[in-house]
Amino acid sequence: NLSPVLVEELQDLFPGSAHTEALGLGRAEDSNIWEYARRNGFTIVSKDADFPERGVLLGSPPKVIWIRRGNCSTADIAGILRRSASEIEAAAKDDGIRYVVLM
Repeated sequence: NLSPVLVEELQDLFPGSAHTEALGLGRAEDSNIWEYARRNGFTIVSKDADFPERGVLLGSPPKVIWIRRGNCSTADIAGILRRSASEIEAAAKDDGIRYVVLM
């Protein structure tokens, strides 16, 4: 539910990121996306509450970055992720954190 443009805009902070569309998962079920992320060391970034809920049930990996914003622009989302880069990096290193909520 996020624009593939974000991957390009944030490569300087999050190198190696990929959008589900580029991975052939554009129309995949959440469970397939979850499993792909788990197997391949990705963190899921989404506005969808299903992913953090899945993290509570299944644990991590993968970790989830949950963006709790209503309708907003891709530039707004990029700004949120940029401002939160250190928090995201810290969460990635902490095995006790399953998801991060950003607003």
